[in-house]
Amino acid sequence: MSRTHRLFQLMSALRRLPPPATARQLALETGVSERTLYRDIDALRGIGAVIDGEAGFGYTLIEDAHLPPLGFEDEELEALVLGLREVRAVSDPSLADAAETALNKLKARLPERQAHRLQHAVLRAHRFRAPPAPGVDTRVLRRACWEEMTVQFSYADAEGRATARAVKPLSIVFFENTHCLMAWCCLRADFRAFRLDRMRDLSVTETSFRPQRVSLLRDYMARLKADSDRRTPS
Repeated sequence: MSRTHRLFQLMSALRRLPPPATARQLALETGVSERTLYRDIDALRGIGAVIDGEAGFGYTLIEDAHLPPLGFEDEELEALVLGLREVRAVSDPSLADAAETALNKLKARLPERQAHRLQHAVLRAHRFRAPPAPGVDTRVLRRACWEEMTVQFSYADAEGRATARAVKPLSIVFFENTHCLMAWCCLRADFRAFRLDRMRDLSVTETSFRPQRVSLLRDYMARLKADSDRRTPS
């Protein structure tokens, strides 16, 4: 691992770990000895990072030298915190971890008063019943959506009947209390929503459907809206 990459990892760990982060924690995060970790802390300080603390007490990132200070109105900050906490409450484990990391990064870049406001924000997002766990790797599925690659998986309906599906993945949506993949189903030649907790054995094919994702998703959403309008009494 290059020293540049190691310093980047160290900065990321300082943003993410609850402060103060001990030298042992940071050394484990970056895969170095504590002696090397102390030199890396000095190197970050040398390029402008404001890091409080010392050996034996732990370290806290006070100011991130890589980005200018962020300016938020107080209500903008509350909205950001609420959104990230909602992601943490309802998303799959990898996105929940990303939301936690994002909150820590945001806190590290805010003025002291707003960092305190972020930590003790009034708005909360809480779910008494957690969504069912996905049956597939959602990171792989999200990447397939972005890269517009057809995927295959096995799927069980509400009665437990299993089918093999090949679909064009368009978007992942949280409906009520479950995550669904919105997709064009090659088997049914139509739009379908698939619950992630009923999906298994996901694989990404080499078949691209670029650049259809945006237009297909727009058509699917228009159909859902039209269906909803028809069901809503005038």
